[in-house]
Parts: sequence; structure tokens; C-alpha cells
Amino acid sequence: MAAPMIPRKPILALIAAVSLGGLAACETAPMDRGFGAPWPRPAPPPAPAVFNADDFAWSTRAGRASIDGRIDYRRNGRAFDCTGSVGLTPDTPYTRARIRTLYGSTERAAVNEAIVRARTVADPSADYRSYVRSTTCENGRFNFSGLPDGGWFIIAPVSAGGDDRVVLMRRVNTRGGRITVTL
Repeated sequence: MAAPMIPRKPILALIAAVSLGGLAACETAPMDRGFGAPWPRPAPPPAPAVFNADDFAWSTRAGRASIDGRIDYRRNGRAFDCTGSVGLTPDTPYTRARIRTLYGSTERAAVNEAIVRARTVADPSADYRSYVRSTTCENGRFNFSGLPDGGWFIIAPVSAGGDDRVVLMRRVNTRGGRITVTL
């Protein structure tokens, strides 16, 4: 007995439908993180901060806080020592933007002095310098006392001898007592 003949057109139509359905599943879709959520766009650069003397007013008050600091910085097996003064700059919107530009961070950094000097800062003539405190670094130690509570940036130039100078930066908070900081 001969096998029954199956009409070719319905089978071809079935194969075509399955194939098209499979290709539709392979459709190119925009890249995303799944579930339709797009990748986040990079944050725009921060708007330049404007110098405002009122933002610094808190830093001029006397307080009970103090900072006992110590330099213990090493790079490539060489110890660096402080060279000269250590600066203490109040954390304000203006100084935060300035620090981010100069050091690439607002928390902690160690940047070659030549790089810091080469970076430009918007409105460098703003007179915030009268709010910056300074102390001498001797034998790798420095101290600031009589500080009000608040956020500060410690800036300390260090050297391993010769022309290899680095500027250390670290953000600290004072809250009514003594804090110890190692850079």
C-alpha cells in the first residue's frame, strides 16, 4: 500500500510561519540593562561654583575642635616628608569644586605638584585665601586647634628630596573634639 500523499503547500506554509516566528524572536533591540531599563547617561560635569563669602562664615568662628596630623606618605619605596606649611581650607561649594578640579577628588588625593599647578580653576582670583588656615609641619607632624565644627580640606606639600614634590589632600570633619589624621 502506498503512503498517503501530504499536500506540500500547507507544510511549506507551516515551515515558513515557524521560521518567521523564530526570526522575530531574534529581533535586534536597543541595548539596555534588561526589562526595558536604559543604561544611565553619564552625569554632566558639575556647574562651576561661585565664590560666596557667606559660605565661609562658619569657618571664622572659634571652636573646641582640633586636628593632630602626621605625614606618612610613601611612593615606590621612598618616604616623603612635609615641606613647609600645611593648609586647612573650609569645605564650601566653591572650595569643593576647586579641590575636585585640582586633585580629581574631594575626599583624598596625592598629586604631583606640577600637575596641580598646571590645572586651571574657574575664577582663581576669588579671595577665599583669607579663610584658609596654615600651620608649620615639623618632623612630619602638624596641628590645628580652636576649630569650629565642619568639613575641611587638609593640603600638605611633601617631598622625597629633589624636584619630586607631591601635594597631599584629604577631607576631614571636626565635631567638637580632637581628631587624628595621617596623610
